[in-house]
Amino acid sequence: MLPELRKVVTFDEDIHQDGGRVVEPVLRMIGVAAVVKNPWHGRGFVEDLSLEIRRMAPVLGKMLTDRLVALAGSGEAIEAYGKAALCGTDCELEHGSALIHTLHYGNFYREAVGAKTYLGFTNTRGPANTQIQVPLMDKHDSGRRSHYLTVQFSIPDAPGHDELVVALGAATRGRPHHRIGDRYSDLADLGRDIENPADV
Repeated sequence: MLPELRKVVTFDEDIHQDGGRVVEPVLRMIGVAAVVKNPWHGRGFVEDLSLEIRRMAPVLGKMLTDRLVALAGSGEAIEAYGKAALCGTDCELEHGSALIHTLHYGNFYREAVGAKTYLGFTNTRGPANTQIQVPLMDKHDSGRRSHYLTVQFSIPDAPGHDELVVALGAATRGRPHHRIGDRYSDLADLGRDIENPADV
């Protein structure tokens, strides 16, 4: 295990009602986060981040993926997915981004759930107890709006000023009572192409 790892935190909620109506099947929202000491902290401006990326990102990606899939019961049970990084106040945003914006991190998750889409993400900075927001999308279809969800949680004592939090999120279905259509219906209404929706 990584010497920088301080702890792993899980978030798990089941939503049974929304809008005054029963949610069937229940929507389960899950998050898993690792709190690690920033390996670049105190070293000044580090030009090449690749050594630590290759050392840390695969370990974190596999560990968090394994934990998340175990919580969900299987990779098949996860329909929507995403990732996030939260950097302590004395850390560069690039440091958190370095650990999550690499295939050495995200591909463990993609392969475990059989995903085709890219992982939605946030990378932010803040003190301990800052809310971690993990944006989700359908693992196969980025235009399927029903699965645009956000896993939200915070860790009371993290990140420390010299720490990074990296996270993965999941949902077992789309939003309850979804009724705003998908991206494709808007494209058809506007007469636009999926490859150039703004017609620029």
